[in-house]
Amino acid sequence: MGYMTSASDKEPLKPSNFLRQAIERDLEQGTYAQRHWSGQPADGATQLQGPLDAAKIRTRFPPEPNGYLHVGHAKSICLNFGLAADYGGVCHLRFDDTNPEKEDTEYVNSIIDSVRWLGFDWTQPGNDKPYQASDYFGFMYRAAEYLVEAGLAYVDEQSPEEMRANRGDFGKPGTDSPFRARSIDENLNRLRAMKDGQMADGAAVLRAKIDMAHPNINMRDPALYRIRRATHHNTGDQWCIYPMYTFAHPIEDALENITHSFCTLEFEDQRPFYDWLLDKLAEGGLISQPHPRQYEFARLNLTYVITSKRKLKQLVDQGHVSGWDDPRMPTLVGMRRRGYTAAAIRLFNDRNGVTKSDGWIDYSVLDIALRDDLDPKAPRAMAVLDPVKLVITNWDELHGAGTLDACSAPVHPHHPELGKREFQFGKELWIETTDYEEVPPKGYNRLYPGNKVRLKYGHVIECTGASKDANGKVTEVHASLIPDTKSGTPGADAIKVKGVITWVGASDAVQAEVRLYDRLFAVAQPDTGDKDFLEELNPDSLKIVTAYVEPSLAAAKGDDKFQFERHGYFVADRVDHVEGKPVFNRVAGMKDGWGK
Repeated sequence: MGYMTSASDKEPLKPSNFLRQAIERDLEQGTYAQRHWSGQPADGATQLQGPLDAAKIRTRFPPEPNGYLHVGHAKSICLNFGLAADYGGVCHLRFDDTNPEKEDTEYVNSIIDSVRWLGFDWTQPGNDKPYQASDYFGFMYRAAEYLVEAGLAYVDEQSPEEMRANRGDFGKPGTDSPFRARSIDENLNRLRAMKDGQMADGAAVLRAKIDMAHPNINMRDPALYRIRRATHHNTGDQWCIYPMYTFAHPIEDALENITHSFCTLEFEDQRPFYDWLLDKLAEGGLISQPHPRQYEFARLNLTYVITSKRKLKQLVDQGHVSGWDDPRMPTLVGMRRRGYTAAAIRLFNDRNGVTKSDGWIDYSVLDIALRDDLDPKAPRAMAVLDPVKLVITNWDELHGAGTLDACSAPVHPHHPELGKREFQFGKELWIETTDYEEVPPKGYNRLYPGNKVRLKYGHVIECTGASKDANGKVTEVHASLIPDTKSGTPGADAIKVKGVITWVGASDAVQAEVRLYDRLFAVAQPDTGDKDFLEELNPDSLKIVTAYVEPSLAAAKGDDKFQFERHGYFVADRVDHVEGKPVFNRVAGMKDGWGK
């Protein structure tokens, strides 16, 4: 992709918001216009040796590789990559891998796949690889020693309990650590002892020296480094101390020349430390100036969904779902398998915009975006999900025993260039069980004794009754065909009917497994009250049926999406669907019917 050009050359920019206003203000004032870029993340001196940065802005998407990305991450991905594209910039994909005990290359690979699937790219001239925070561990330690030498950090050997007690609270200032007054040389020696493995895990931390009475508790000498003997997926056993996220993250941004660092609202209270740290490192000449600025936006809260990685992992580990890619999961791999398109997810995020206040977005809004994406392009097909046999009792008399009548329908009603799909009408057909009622309720216009309906793309029939088993269940519906009423023929409109139903011919139907997915949780805001979130699971989130589908679907490949007429949007399962054993997942109904 390289450096991105402004979307304004092709189409108007999207509606303004406070993040766009911040970018436009910086571009107008030339805030970052004189920054240099050496071609790689680097310290301030190295960056100055490079040319002026050709990217007008730099943003980043920095996931921790400790799980699979979910729908909430999609908002950040669309925001950061989208703004970079709109303003002639570059968005970096960076793995925030500073916690070795929870991270894995499996998650790294899945994140790369998901970002690409959403349609975004991080490549730039001379560099097509994602970045990873662990590659900056050497500089981070150098920064830590600088802070100690400048009298801005110290090694604290209090126990975790003592540190917690001495931190104070919102109404009480903290108490200085007894180790806070150590000399610079003593602190430097203790820091090097930490690094060299001479101290036990948890025996000490490196802390910034700011103000233990600061009204923002995050500024009360926050921890910068901890001792943790754990093998890292990238650096192995090279390090036994690891930087804290709040220390590492601003440094990562600075080394990568990030201009606008977009975070969710829970990081708002961390912004003063973000600025303090980068101000100090810039004063020491370690990073480029002007340094990045952090901006916060409201995270995505989608009804009937939880996005806690820990709790999603619990659902997987305890077998409540089949895996991270279970189509009921809000993970991007799960949503993709369910049948949500990347375009629909991008559209959903564009429509919801960016705000500074938290709120809940109804799940139906996501399904509306999906329908708006698929309706213009999804091929149509007929399917019977709850089948009962329909027998045309006068078929042999009118057409002869064993004969079939070829019928057709457009692949898409608004795209005749896509051609037609063909299927056979004969004596025996499959219809939905709900399309017959012996005693019809008010307003029911489908099959009941004496009523006429049209079989879509086929003929008009008149219902004559049904056969039942010993339990009273309908096993076969009977009807007679009205001659000369085939769709598309001159006599098709001779008989007016109120009801039109879909069907599949018994002669060429394809049997398929259809998975009817619904909301994973039964309540709109799961995990927000006193209940265990597992008690809020929807017991009807998956129903598997044996269905009959029209013959055009025999050629479907995994990930192919269709509108099953009258039923909604379905996808051929990308894992289990194989030739001869089709499996289709319901993505969304024709309209939102949840809770109705």
